[in-house]
Amino acid sequence: MNPNSIIVPNQVIDYTYGRGNTFYEEELENVKHIDFTMPYSETLRNQLIEAARVIKLKIHKKGVYGVTQGPRLETAAEISKLEKDGCNVVGMTGMPEAALAKELEVDYACCGLVVNWAAGKDSETITMDIIEKNLKN
Repeated sequence: MNPNSIIVPNQVIDYTYGRGNTFYEEELENVKHIDFTMPYSETLRNQLIEAARVIKLKIHKKGVYGVTQGPRLETAAEISKLEKDGCNVVGMTGMPEAALAKELEVDYACCGLVVNWAAGKDSETITMDIIEKNLKN
């Protein structure tokens, strides 16, 4: 996905580890098994998509968000694997937030800003200067 693109993903793949991912870690007898088939609220997604339409903002209306651990950026090989897994966009935030919101039955959606090419997708090295410049655009 090109830098300066905006996406409202409809799916997520969680590649993170070691992050608190439930409110029930200490209360196993009260564990709530949630259906995470559709991780994002369609109502909120549609509101984001409609808001973009009203202001004539071009966005990607669906996609798979691959959430990586960070804080380092991914390797070119990792990006290749993420693509094979079906990810259209990659970032370091969004999980466990989506799952925690589902546990609490709180509507949650993601609106992602693409601020750089993924590793190995451009001849330039990814730098914070490039990311910050694209954030300002």
